[in-house]
Amino acid sequence: MKSRFTLAATVAVLALNAPAHADTLRLLTWGGYAPDAVIDLFEAETGHTVEVTLSNNEEMVAKLRATGGGGFDLAQPSQDRIAGPQAEFGIYKPIDMSKIDTALFIPSMLEATKTNTTVDGAVYAVPDVWGTSGLIVNAAEASSVADYTDLCNADLTGKVTYRLKRPTLIGFAFSMGLDPFAAYGDIAAYQAILDQVEAKLIECKPVVKTYWSGGDELINLMRSGETVAAMAWDTGGWKLNTDNADINFVAPTSGALGWVDTFSLPAQGRADDAAYAWINFVMQPKIAAMITEEAGNFTASAGADEFVNDALKAQYQNSFPPAAVDNIRWYPPVPAEIERIEGETLDRVQAAG
Repeated sequence: MKSRFTLAATVAVLALNAPAHADTLRLLTWGGYAPDAVIDLFEAETGHTVEVTLSNNEEMVAKLRATGGGGFDLAQPSQDRIAGPQAEFGIYKPIDMSKIDTALFIPSMLEATKTNTTVDGAVYAVPDVWGTSGLIVNAAEASSVADYTDLCNADLTGKVTYRLKRPTLIGFAFSMGLDPFAAYGDIAAYQAILDQVEAKLIECKPVVKTYWSGGDELINLMRSGETVAAMAWDTGGWKLNTDNADINFVAPTSGALGWVDTFSLPAQGRADDAAYAWINFVMQPKIAAMITEEAGNFTASAGADEFVNDALKAQYQNSFPPAAVDNIRWYPPVPAEIERIEGETLDRVQAAG
């Protein structure tokens, strides 16, 4: 009751200062990214109203394609769903960076997203919610594991698990001193990288207990002690840490692999002022922390980790000191041909004796 009263009182006070003329923000987003409490505070402070439509990457792009970028004022596709659809369908409008309070963002994340969403010299997105895959390590049993290829250490035979999916190919490549993202534009060069990674993964097969395929399987393997090191998501590591302080997510020395969901403006959006107001509002650290508590992932808001609950704050800060955040390898858009040859590589690894 106390927290509800505090929120209601805050909303009432903010409403006194709301502008007389405001727009409705039609927001196309993911579950958890626009909590009711955040919407209430935003509406009271700005006078804008918010209409939320929940979606996912495929549906967002499909909706915007069908309308030529109409129907919504702000959308939140992942950064790898911006440049390609924009170049092909023109469904977004450029971001006016002068209307973005860039000081609110973690600089390395903002710059990476701007780079990965630039088309013909214009920026089409800024970052919001993000997450990574990297290592989950039981420090009491596998303290030597600091990078992806350490999952091949012979002293861990039968105690390691990871997926046979593209993040494993990418992670091992970076750990081997290669740069797969730089080779995206050259199929032959990318194939040469995959050939090296394939050989390494086949060499590592005797160390692997199993290739996990689902989150519950991974959690059970690590929680039971059947495995002591894995390649998986940060949130899985933090979940395990809640039950066993020896287990936590570790950002690999060669860089965790990061995804980020963005803020982008649909081409025919009609409430740009409300959209920019929302971006700047939810990037405030205390507001961003509310979103993290709801969504489970952190945002690109600088300093928001200081305002989440103490347990999550400790887990995050242990996994991601500032240097590890700046070292995240953000996924760029994936060319179609790349996915085909990655699949063939994974099939050969699976079939190898």
